[in-house]
Amino acid sequence: MKLFKYLLQHKLAMLIIILLLVGQAFFDLMLPNYTSQIVDAGIQQAGVEHVATDELSALTHDRISEASAAQTAADFDEQLFADSYEKDPQTGTYRLTEYGKQHREELDIMMARPLAAARDMLSSDTSDELIGQVGIAAARAEYKDLGYDMGMMQFSYLLICGLKMMGFVVAAVVISILVSLIAARTSATIGRDLRQKLFEKVISFSDAEVQRFSTASLITRSTNDIQQIQMMSMMFLRMVLYAPILAIGGIIMVAQTDFSMGWLIGAAIGAILVIMFGLMAITMPKFRIMQKLIDRLNLISRERIAGVSVVRAFGQQQREEKRFEGASTDLMRTQLFTNRTMTFLMPAIILIMNLLSVGIVWFGAGQIDAGAMQTGDMIAFITYSMIIVMGFMMLGMLAIMLPRADVSASRVEEVLACPLSIRDYEGADCCQWRQGAPAIEFDHVSFCYEDGCEQVLHDVTFRIEPGETCAVIGSTGSGKTTICKLIERFYDVNEGAVRVNGCDVRDVPLAQLRKQIGYVPQRSFLFEGTIASNVGFAEDDMSEARVLEAIEIAQASELVNESEEGLESPITQGGTNVSGGQRQRLAIARALATDAPVLVFDDSFSALDYKTDANLRHALGAQLPGRAQLIVAQRIATVMNADHIIVLDDGEVVGQGTHEQLLATCEEYREIAQSQLSPEELDRSAALAAPEASGGEAR
Repeated sequence: MKLFKYLLQHKLAMLIIILLLVGQAFFDLMLPNYTSQIVDAGIQQAGVEHVATDELSALTHDRISEASAAQTAADFDEQLFADSYEKDPQTGTYRLTEYGKQHREELDIMMARPLAAARDMLSSDTSDELIGQVGIAAARAEYKDLGYDMGMMQFSYLLICGLKMMGFVVAAVVISILVSLIAARTSATIGRDLRQKLFEKVISFSDAEVQRFSTASLITRSTNDIQQIQMMSMMFLRMVLYAPILAIGGIIMVAQTDFSMGWLIGAAIGAILVIMFGLMAITMPKFRIMQKLIDRLNLISRERIAGVSVVRAFGQQQREEKRFEGASTDLMRTQLFTNRTMTFLMPAIILIMNLLSVGIVWFGAGQIDAGAMQTGDMIAFITYSMIIVMGFMMLGMLAIMLPRADVSASRVEEVLACPLSIRDYEGADCCQWRQGAPAIEFDHVSFCYEDGCEQVLHDVTFRIEPGETCAVIGSTGSGKTTICKLIERFYDVNEGAVRVNGCDVRDVPLAQLRKQIGYVPQRSFLFEGTIASNVGFAEDDMSEARVLEAIEIAQASELVNESEEGLESPITQGGTNVSGGQRQRLAIARALATDAPVLVFDDSFSALDYKTDANLRHALGAQLPGRAQLIVAQRIATVMNADHIIVLDDGEVVGQGTHEQLLATCEEYREIAQSQLSPEELDRSAALAAPEASGGEAR
């Protein structure tokens, strides 16, 4: 799964966590063992843990030797017994030696029957299963006869076991905290890195890729999807990794306790796995649908909030509320389905756990009655069984979150793996801009936005020399904005070539190309910040003088002068706290503040009044004489004084020349002029064009 791909990038953290979890599992698994010892040895056996007592009376020692004579050599090792106890000359009793302590388990098995016989506690019907418990009872009687304080012995044993258990608990808690800290840091790092990679990828997208995913979906993938991955990474490192370690450790401890009832645990685990995989198969398709519905909800919310003034203007609040409610209801129904489906998991696991406990008690009671198992062992077996089932229950949590996280990981990976349609080609190197070459040149350019679609531009050819002002005019949808996007290389041409300063834009690194162009988009957009940060956006530390100069040329000085903060006047997101004309002038100033030799204005004067428009164009010609300018406009007044005008109609160039030449030679241009200019202005322009009407040729 793609989720594990992100986790494997942090191998060291995972290795440290695994080692810590092994330690935590060891301490957790020791607790049931000590619980069993407290019940069996501490309570039932009054603190006597071994048949081989620390001290034997001389009479008991001799009786054991006599009783052992009736056993075979395989049952009783006389040499081991002799080496394990030595006589205390002061008390006359026999004390357990260091050698005996090292072989105490062998002594426990070997001495159980002889000690019981020596204490007259062995009957003819004592079974092999009960001999161990009878031997413990004999050892307890021996301690009592020797004058040991049995109450203190029991208390000491319980105290020691309790302190050990407390130590294990403290160690497990410390390890758990360390694991949580490392897991939280690792998952947060995964989320941070993914957000960074996704942002870097999206910021390099062309319009085609953005339209393919949609802005709403990209926002969802950058926020909700990555949050799902981060949460699942945390759970995986903290719980999912711990589950198999705990389960395997529990199985090992069960095998050491009593594996005769292991089939009960196997049946419980099998039932849990069937339920888990069944629920995953049902919910996985719904989780994919859920993320798409979140995309849809984000799209409607974002679009309606951005266009709230339009919604109110047309009185469509109720209709838009119903649309939002519909999208929200669809998401709610899908979430309810997945949540209701997953609610079966926990009750089912709890039911299985309870049935397992009943089964262990049912079959364990018979073994206790037969003497094959002690009460503490059954308690430990139940506890270990619950630990094993709890391990698989943690994996059940994985079954709840993994499907959605996996869908989220696939959606994020889809963006990261998306090939860029506009990128630096191999071999693209710093271009040597050719002196004297046209600033912008279209050489038989044809273009369509998608393969198989109708061409937006067809065989477009023109050139703009350095210092020249060229205007592009035409009806709506004629391809004017497309020309600007091709110059910036937001798209690549299908046929022909676009050149800037003599270099094909496809052969130039994008960063270098765009430093040559000061671009003002059709929709003026400002970033949250200040006037200074927006106008000086092209450079990190642009000088104040340069910013002020650009603002002055763009006719936006009064915006700075009228504000007490001056250049530090705040600008909200999108520039919504300034008027459309002010926003447009600041966007123009942002382009003018660059050192770019080419300026591209994509219908950037539409929000300006005629006086400001004229003053701005005059300032551009007077103060920036060396820069080539491409002006896309709808108004004749904006383009009529340009050095060169290009007329587009349905993606084709139908006329090129000056204003006067086009009035005389281009019908499409003349129709636009007639719709915007008065008869007197047309007559004046026609008179100027008369001397050139016969020989004026468009470039």
